[in-house]
Amino acid sequence: MAKEITGYVKLQIKGGQANPAPPVGPALGQRGINIMEFCKAFNEKTKSFMGKPVPVLITVYKDKKFDFVIKSPPASHFIKEAAKLKGGSNEPGRIIVGSITMKQAEKIAQEKMKDLNAHDIKEAVKIICGSARSMGIEVKE
Repeated sequence: MAKEITGYVKLQIKGGQANPAPPVGPALGQRGINIMEFCKAFNEKTKSFMGKPVPVLITVYKDKKFDFVIKSPPASHFIKEAAKLKGGSNEPGRIIVGSITMKQAEKIAQEKMKDLNAHDIKEAVKIICGSARSMGIEVKE
């Protein structure tokens, strides 16, 4: 028989740096999950993403057990990294704060492909280019 799901928790935590402090502790504590057990498992699985923001979807079961799915870091993080910027434009569309090449956009699209809603790499690149434009970062050929 399948386990009964009581809910889901979506969080974004820096890879390899989960700890019981907010936002992790309160979000998991109110669901009755063992916080330290989650932190140890998450940190072990996300060593390769050390310091990068990692979205995680935690499935909580009725018996207080849990599973979690780790997604790849957000496209905005990869775009800022490629453009060597701390943040995007305050006025995207008017003020351009940096640029990335089409090759960099393709590389980001390949990394994000499994999390994007795209059938092929060409569509994924369009999504990444749109994200870059909405951050005030132009994509050069």
